Amino acid sequence: MPAKYERVAEAIREQIRSGKLAVGDKLPSTAELKAEYDVSYGSIRGAMLVLKTEGLVEGRQGEGVYVKAKPAD
Repeated sequence: MPAKYERVAEAIREQIRSGKLAVGDKLPSTAELKAEYDVSYGSIRGAMLVLKTEGLVEGRQGEGVYVKAKPAD
């Protein structure tokens, strides 16, 4: 079973892939993601770090996290 942060990252990756989240869209807040996936702050932070490393999302200081690119298939 994958770690919680990996499950969250994959779920967000799939939303981007399917078009539910488009390039330029803002992701829900950390609190909203915690509630949606029933995980800790650390799991959300881990998922965001993975997605940022992959170049899929970018954080904007004081604004939030936005979709930067679609995952390669």
